[in-house]
Amino acid sequence: MQAIASMAFKRLAGRSDVLLAIGVLGVLAIMIVPLPTFLMDMFLAINISIGVLILLTSLYVLKPLDFSVFPSLLLLTTLFRLALNVATTRLILLNGQDGPSAAGHVIEGFGQFVVGGNTVVGLIIFLILVLINFIVITKGSTRIAEVSARFTLDAMPGKQMAIDADLNAGLIDDNQARARRDAVSREAEFYGSMDGASKFVRGDAVAGLIITAINILGGLVIGTMQQGMPLSEAMSIYSILTVGDGLVSQIPALVISTAAGIIITRAGGDKSLPDELSFQFTQSPRLFLVGSGAMLLLGFMPGLPFIPFAILSAGAGMAWWYLNAEAESRALEAESLTPSQAVEGEPQEAPLTDLLIVDPIRLEVGYGLIDLVESSHEGNLLDRLKSVRKQIAQEIGFILPFVHIKDNLQLGVGEYKVLIRGAEVGRGEMKPRSLLALESQATGPSIEGEPTQEPAFGLPALWISNEKRQQAELSGYTVVEPATVIATHVTEILRKYSHEILDRAQVRKMVDTLSEQHGKVVDEIIPSQVSIGLLQNVLHQLLAEWVPIRDLLMIIETLADNSGQNLSVTELTARVRIRLGRNIVQQHLNQAGELGVFTIKSDIEQEMMERLEQYSEWTLPLNINRWQSFLMRLNDAVSGHDMSTTIILTTPELRAPLSASLSKAMARIAILSIAEIPSYIKVQTLGSIGLQDAN
Repeated sequence: MQAIASMAFKRLAGRSDVLLAIGVLGVLAIMIVPLPTFLMDMFLAINISIGVLILLTSLYVLKPLDFSVFPSLLLLTTLFRLALNVATTRLILLNGQDGPSAAGHVIEGFGQFVVGGNTVVGLIIFLILVLINFIVITKGSTRIAEVSARFTLDAMPGKQMAIDADLNAGLIDDNQARARRDAVSREAEFYGSMDGASKFVRGDAVAGLIITAINILGGLVIGTMQQGMPLSEAMSIYSILTVGDGLVSQIPALVISTAAGIIITRAGGDKSLPDELSFQFTQSPRLFLVGSGAMLLLGFMPGLPFIPFAILSAGAGMAWWYLNAEAESRALEAESLTPSQAVEGEPQEAPLTDLLIVDPIRLEVGYGLIDLVESSHEGNLLDRLKSVRKQIAQEIGFILPFVHIKDNLQLGVGEYKVLIRGAEVGRGEMKPRSLLALESQATGPSIEGEPTQEPAFGLPALWISNEKRQQAELSGYTVVEPATVIATHVTEILRKYSHEILDRAQVRKMVDTLSEQHGKVVDEIIPSQVSIGLLQNVLHQLLAEWVPIRDLLMIIETLADNSGQNLSVTELTARVRIRLGRNIVQQHLNQAGELGVFTIKSDIEQEMMERLEQYSEWTLPLNINRWQSFLMRLNDAVSGHDMSTTIILTTPELRAPLSASLSKAMARIAILSIAEIPSYIKVQTLGSIGLQDAN
């Protein structure tokens, strides 16, 4: 039997949408269809039970959003209660001549037992309940809901900024930030809904008064004029029925109004209302001692009963004795603990080691750029830096740490600087409330502005006012906002220094993520064949030359295949580059799908090879004079081609040392070996670099 009931309950719980629709339609049917008295008793009992359940729920929720369905539930319970008023009114007026049980035993019980069958007492109690509900509880709840809704809306920008700041500082991740933003939005919607839903309760109280008056007057008319009753008998029967109906309706309404007040006045916490009351009342045991003495004095006052006050005084005294003993016990226990065993949650002084923590990435801004960080602005710096992290993650294959933004009063008004692990790697200056117009695409008439350079690529640009934006765009200028300029500069810096940002903990996290999909392969290789340290060193060398590491599984497998050959990190990286050749070349292809490269003449390559064999720890591929001449000829050759990245194609033996030297002398240069080029790639030689003399 229990199993059958459990299965039936599970099926009903799984169709809550159908049950709710049936319930709402049933409420409407109650208003229209006459009900027998046994069904009316059942519905009235359900109404009382719902009120009690809602009150208990409001007592044990931790914060208002835990009962966010309450505004809608308040509307449905009010509608249900009014439907019952209509149904009971129908029974009272149609069957009142049958006696006190004409509208069911619940109304009869409230009309006779609760108020002793005294109509006047019943009316007074009913009016008192209505006044308590209408004037005290509902009015107070409505006012609190109005103020809470307004204050919650006013506080939303600040809360959003705090969430963005925590996200940017790395204190929370994207999912936690999204959950907090949803909670802020839901909180505003909840208090706004409660502001309107509280009006339902006030309207219900007014409707209860009117319905009571209608029942009494209508009952008197029907009893005397249609049923032929004496006025006194009609007054007695219909008044008792009406008072019982009013009480059985107003008591659940009062209970639900109380629950609404509790929900609205609850502050978010980690304890329910009973736990909070118990905790806060017992914080000061001395108050119970003072209260015990005060109640004992009241008991000795002439005319007041001594025994009730004496009992209360004794109870308060016992509470003081117990709480005081507990407090002394906790104090002795705390004194016996070592500093490392201090009570959890007790405020401790922040350790000095926190001052030594170095942010992987930090952006410091002058006070004139603080407005760019505010989340209330559309397309603000925080949003753009989030997009930068996603973009770089897609490009290079690992997720960068959050960019920690901090104001620095030592910087100029519009200055900013970027730090990687505490060292400055880039700096720029913006002009607040101005726009940057890039001149690279300008074909129309020139515009007036303050000349400057775009910080990321050094392009010529102008600072212009917002009023000149349309004019600049019509003239062919590319107009960008300061937040975009800073984000672009940060992007280029992060691309350049990504290998310095990647630490061992991040490599470990990348391996763990890969293990979720290829657990057996990863467990077989790491750490038995490839250590995390070796993998980190190889990834460093790849990132230093802008090689994507998205295919981490391929990199790990290549290292495992060559793990027994006693190769250096540079040699292992070369093997990995060959396996990743398709990905390396793909990013350098032109629109025709060809790879445009510069080569080095064979005699120069031979000279470099001989120097490499002669000096195991060499600094330059050629002697200083010939190296400078080589760089000049390379710059001359490159200047004749419009290329974002210069590609040098050489032998596998020369690739690594040549890359180490050329990357220091030229920006945006990539050194590829012949072994890294897939056979299907068409290579276009743009020039061959050589030397005419042998200085």
